[in-house]
Amino acid sequence: MKDEDQAPRWLTPEGAPVSCLEKLKVLNQNITEIRQVCQDALEDAILMGCDEAQMRQELHRLIDELVNPFAKK
Repeated sequence: MKDEDQAPRWLTPEGAPVSCLEKLKVLNQNITEIRQVCQDALEDAILMGCDEAQMRQELHRLIDELVNPFAKK
């Protein structure tokens, strides 16, 4: 399956679709790169004898711990 087929429908906080082609290009490139890095990390962990479920849990934890530096205080 092509990366374009897996691309999310990007939305603004108000729920409207993001329509700027440059923004969509950057967002989709970022997701493609993140997907590949995560896939590589999962494969490395499995090849080194780590538990697949634990690695997936750590990847989820990593995402959950990301901080929005632009959040209103």
